[in-house]
Amino acid sequence: MTPQLQLPVTILTGFLGSGKTTLLNYLLEQHPGERIAIIENEFGAVGVDGGLLGQRSGIEVIELTNGCVCCSVRGELTEALHDLLARKDAGTLLFDRLLLETTGLADPAPIIQAFFVDDVLRERLQLDAVITLVDSEHAQKQLTEHRVAVSQVGFADRLILTKLDRIDSQAKEQLLDRLRKINARAIMCEADHGKLDKDAWINIQAFNLDDSFNIDSAFTLSPKSNNNPVTFRPIIQSPTLLTRSWNDDITSHVFEANDVDIKLIGAFMETTIEKYGNDMLRYKGILSIAGESRRLIVQGVHRVVGFDYGAEWSTDETRKTLLVIIGRNLPIDTLRNDFLATVK
Repeated sequence: MTPQLQLPVTILTGFLGSGKTTLLNYLLEQHPGERIAIIENEFGAVGVDGGLLGQRSGIEVIELTNGCVCCSVRGELTEALHDLLARKDAGTLLFDRLLLETTGLADPAPIIQAFFVDDVLRERLQLDAVITLVDSEHAQKQLTEHRVAVSQVGFADRLILTKLDRIDSQAKEQLLDRLRKINARAIMCEADHGKLDKDAWINIQAFNLDDSFNIDSAFTLSPKSNNNPVTFRPIIQSPTLLTRSWNDDITSHVFEANDVDIKLIGAFMETTIEKYGNDMLRYKGILSIAGESRRLIVQGVHRVVGFDYGAEWSTDETRKTLLVIIGRNLPIDTLRNDFLATVK
């Protein structure tokens, strides 16, 4: 029997009013030929296009005019995903990709973990990325007052900023600085009233164990013309404006070294995850192992972690171990010392 291809899954999160539905509507309008199952993991909330979804309990599936399906889940997400896969296998639902939109007050952690702890979902579905929308006008207040808003940013592979036209340049720089401190590995993009090319946030393969890695990057996407290819341009940062010190409990930490010992770095990762895994939102590393010609890639969410060897180091590049941990109130000095003790 030919093995089934894994279906890609994008988790779309962001605090209340950040513009998730507007972004989804734009995607559907611009790509009517694609078959997408949109899962609204809401509780009594209004779905795509406002009022499209009913208010009954359980799961309700509605066929959209472009061939996509929209599902309202008010119950166990894992069971709903099993149900969708069964309908796909039976030919009653046709879709090639899943988009899971969370409620604005949801912590993404349990949703992400569902795709790793369930055997069927792990075999049939492949997480593509966690995309977090940020309401630029209200983000500072939300990040200060709502712990879940910081968590949503911390889990993100890509941050999509909305309503940037409603704040001035200084407020924009301060927001970018705060977001970078929370999550240094997420690329930042700008959506203009939901207009953002799908290549900026769909099929970015952020959960693949490869050596694609971004540290402290911030980019904005120009969505003015749908006829032009996607291009990114840096958001220029003005250091003189960044005088505010934020006290968010979730922050990014970068660990760097040269070659590390395979046994020591393995023990370090095992011990760190065992002790602090509940507070480690996302982590990824490209490890330079002494005596090994290939990169060792590590990536994890809380206590779920994967390792795999990637491309070989070329002779003209400097070998370097780089590990980013996004976590909550971690003992960084202790971890940094333990990490440096693995250097060969």
